[in-house]
Amino acid sequence: MKNGKLFIKAWLLVGLLDILAAFLSFYISTGKSPLIVLKFIASALLGSEAYSSESGSVWIGVILHFAVAFLFTLFFFIAYNPLKLYKLQWVVLGIVYGVFIWLVMNKLVLPLTMVKQQPFKWVDAIRAALILITMIGLPLSWILNKVERKG
Repeated sequence: MKNGKLFIKAWLLVGLLDILAAFLSFYISTGKSPLIVLKFIASALLGSEAYSSESGSVWIGVILHFAVAFLFTLFFFIAYNPLKLYKLQWVVLGIVYGVFIWLVMNKLVLPLTMVKQQPFKWVDAIRAALILITMIGLPLSWILNKVERKG
């Protein structure tokens, strides 16, 4: 990949933005520790054991979160030129990619994990999609659009 350093920076940026937004959203809506978000992520592999304090699940959650952010960043970087995504307006592309991430995670990935499935609620789905749009889709689209314009 010719933009290796840019990729690493973009991956770490969107991974950090996404998890911080998830922490804030969870804390505002529940008043509980944002670390529960990392335990939830870890529950994909550990199931309900992730919520026990001695499982080390917070660190497993961090690793899994950044691994998923890595894969979605990698997919975006790889697809950007061959699919001519640069022809789309970057805001539209960012919104579409954020929704794409939400669909992949909620309809393909999470059902295959040990995460306890929650009943569908529009408000939760919209909140999650907005986080993915604003914290991953838009930043990635803006970064690659900026690089493409510099040529």
